[in-house]
Amino acid sequence: MDFLYVKALHIIFVVTWFAGLFYIIRLFIYHVEAEKKLEPAKEILQTQYKLMSKRLWYIITWPSAILASIFAFWMLYKNPYYLSEPWMHVKLAFVLGLYFYHYSCQKIFSQLQKNIIKYSALQLRIWNEVATIILFAIVFLVTLKSAINWIWGVVGIILFGILMMLGIKLYKKIREKKSWEKAEKEVLENNEN
Repeated sequence: MDFLYVKALHIIFVVTWFAGLFYIIRLFIYHVEAEKKLEPAKEILQTQYKLMSKRLWYIITWPSAILASIFAFWMLYKNPYYLSEPWMHVKLAFVLGLYFYHYSCQKIFSQLQKNIIKYSALQLRIWNEVATIILFAIVFLVTLKSAINWIWGVVGIILFGILMMLGIKLYKKIREKKSWEKAEKEVLENNEN
């Protein structure tokens, strides 16, 4: 198979892998937030989130991670020159970090499937941004192909991370101010009547 086809397939599965990682954390957040709901809503929501998470994790996210890796190794096999490039070493370090992130998401997934809640919704929102930072780092490294510029990229990523954390805190304050949970309870009570 031509190198460009392998590269295109690698990019496609990287995109679907990240999509799965981003969405799985959202489902984790919804699962944790459902813990505060009254029965039967709590059980119904958590059961649905478990099912959605299981399908997403095993039908999209894991296969995408595996296929992205297969096509990555295939690209490196077809063009081993990349392994001599310093930027590629840095990129591979970020990819290794992504595998650790994926593994930690697997642990959270397994816990939530057993209704073990160890993290708050806020902690999961912050954790979700780790994948964003890794994505930015990898895309900039692959695009710029510079091991020196990655230092500036890391500084930018750290600043971006700080902005994301401030954004999360602002979102939390707005959410509390608007009292969306209160409005949700009112809608549920009106539906019961």
